[in-house]
Amino acid sequence: MPKINLWTREELILAFNLYLKIEFGKTHKGNPQVIELANLIGRTPSSIGMRLGNFASVDPFHQKRGVGGLKGGMNQVRPIWDEFFDNQEELIFLSEQILAEKENSTIENKYQDLLFDLKDLKGETVIREVKTRVNQSVFRQMVLANYSTKCAITGIDIPELLLASHIMPWSQNEEHRLNPENGICLSALYDKAFDKGIIGINTNYQIILSDSLKKKKHTDYYQSHFVPVENLKIISPIKYLPSIEFLEFHLDTIFNKL
Repeated sequence: MPKINLWTREELILAFNLYLKIEFGKTHKGNPQVIELANLIGRTPSSIGMRLGNFASVDPFHQKRGVGGLKGGMNQVRPIWDEFFDNQEELIFLSEQILAEKENSTIENKYQDLLFDLKDLKGETVIREVKTRVNQSVFRQMVLANYSTKCAITGIDIPELLLASHIMPWSQNEEHRLNPENGICLSALYDKAFDKGIIGINTNYQIILSDSLKKKKHTDYYQSHFVPVENLKIISPIKYLPSIEFLEFHLDTIFNKL
C-alpha cells in the first residue's frame, strides 16, 4: 500500500499564503505561481490547486455565494483559516518567513528593498518594523489580486502606480490591518485623496467629493480629475467587497474633515 504523503502545517500555511495573493480563477495547475510553490515544497501543481480549492471551501466569500469549493480537505485547512482571522499579522509574517526559507533566503534578503533603512534600529524596534513592512507588502499583493491589479476608480493597470489603500487606517485598528475587506486598490492620486478624506466612498460604493475639494471646482484639475468620478461606482473586486462597516468608519472619522 503506497505511503500517504500528509501535508505539514508549514505546507498548508504556504498554500494559504498563495491563496491570499492569487487572483480568483487562476488557482489552476498551469498558473506559474502554483507551479513555483509546487516546486518549492516538492508537491505537484495539481495538489497545490486542490489545496487552494480546499481554502475556497472555507472562505466565507464563497460560502455566501453558495460555491462549495473542494470540500474533501476542508478539515485540514480550516484551522489555518481560523488562525489567520484570529491573528492575521502573526500568521502572514510566519508564512513569509517560511516562504523565504524554502527559497533559501531570509526575510531581510527577500525584502531588502523595503528594509534597507533599518540597519540602525535595534531589538524589538527593528523586529516590529520588519514585521509591519513585510505584512504591508503582503496586504498590497492581496488587495491588488482582489482588484485584478486595476485601480478601482480609473481602471489603471500599471502596478507601479497602484497602492493598497486602507479604509480603516493601519495605525487605528490592529484587528483589521490585513483584512482584504479593509483594502481598495487605488492609483496614487486617489489613494492620497481617500487617505486624507478629500474623497470618500459611500455605502453604495460610489465616489463622493468633500466640501473642501468642491471649493476648487473652478480649477482645471478639478474638472479633469474629480468631476468625471463623482458618483461613479467603484469597479467591483473579484472577491472581497469593501466592508460597509469600514466605509462608514471612514465617512464618519476621515472624510470631509479638512
